[in-house]
Amino acid sequence: MKALAWHGKRDVRLDTVPDPSISEPTDAIVRMTSTAICGSDLHLYEVLGPFMAEGDVIGHEPMGIVEEVGSAVTSIAPGDRVVIPFQIACGRCYMCRQGLPTQCETTQVREEGMGAALFGYTKLYGQVPGAQAEYLRVPQAQFTSIKVPEGPPDDRFVYLSDVLPTAWQAVEYAAVPDGGSLAVIGLGPIGDMSCRIAMHRGAGKVIGVDLVPERLARARRYGVETLDLREHDDVAETIRDLTDGRGADAVIDAVGMEAHGSPFGKLAHTMATLLPDSVAEKMMERAGVDRLGAFHLAIDAVRRGGTISLIGVYGGMADPLPMLTLFDKQIQLRMGQANVKRWVDDIMPLLTDGDPLGVDGFATHRLPLDQGPQAYEMFQKKEEGAVKVLLQP
Repeated sequence: MKALAWHGKRDVRLDTVPDPSISEPTDAIVRMTSTAICGSDLHLYEVLGPFMAEGDVIGHEPMGIVEEVGSAVTSIAPGDRVVIPFQIACGRCYMCRQGLPTQCETTQVREEGMGAALFGYTKLYGQVPGAQAEYLRVPQAQFTSIKVPEGPPDDRFVYLSDVLPTAWQAVEYAAVPDGGSLAVIGLGPIGDMSCRIAMHRGAGKVIGVDLVPERLARARRYGVETLDLREHDDVAETIRDLTDGRGADAVIDAVGMEAHGSPFGKLAHTMATLLPDSVAEKMMERAGVDRLGAFHLAIDAVRRGGTISLIGVYGGMADPLPMLTLFDKQIQLRMGQANVKRWVDDIMPLLTDGDPLGVDGFATHRLPLDQGPQAYEMFQKKEEGAVKVLLQP
């Protein structure tokens, strides 16, 4: 089959790889009909190369048609239309029963000290072949699948794999009071959708922060007040001016380690890509320094006693944090990978009864799988208004 594979920094290629097959009774094989490029895929494209192997198949935001199931899978059957969550979880262990499938005890990557295995995402998370391909083997398919109805286009449901539950969790963790204020830093796919969900759930004021004109314009169409980073010397002060001088009740950091304005963090990432993998792994695992500009802005912009919901991905282990400020302002901090299946029942009615979140028009680009390498470059460079790219095998 054809699949997008990692071959080095900024080097994604369309390869021919072996077709997947059932290897465990809990497996399923799904033929991909749509598979998206995620912002966190750019971490593989840019800075996480030491944890990749040449030829790794990438991607973790898929949906398609079930082709085959193992003998232990009874929740789905050949011919079913399914979305596949980005994390692989059993649904039965203690952590899954707590609503934390990202910490699934069946698929935890214990040799790396990490949580549940993920599709297409480095050896830290199991090095499971990903979904930017014609077919996908789905382990633990009895739980790692979401059956969706026939009829609406893929765009209606594909974001259940990652974008929708990630943004939903970001807003849930932000705990915005009824009618309260929320600032969202970064208006890529997750930040954009977080704004829409917060507005839908009754936030009184949503302020979106970015520096890409197309992203700011998208957010404004949904009633978001937007701040262009390039036009404000002190964004946190501007947010305070918009919130009675206190700061936002809650802030979502939807940027993570791709943040602008932290040259030392960028240098550390660049250095890691030049070192032998065994050395670079240790550097990034134990002494990694993230680009913390967005997180520091969140700390500055949130009101005293407010909440920061950190949904952007960070990877450093020695990041300096302003603990005095966090403690003094009594800031509450919640974070983590989205627990996809926990939020599906909350989100599904918004997809089957109208389209209040605008998912049908959320993608900016729809391209065939063989244009994946060009799509990665376009998305990484934020060219042609790229916010969300759907690939169709």
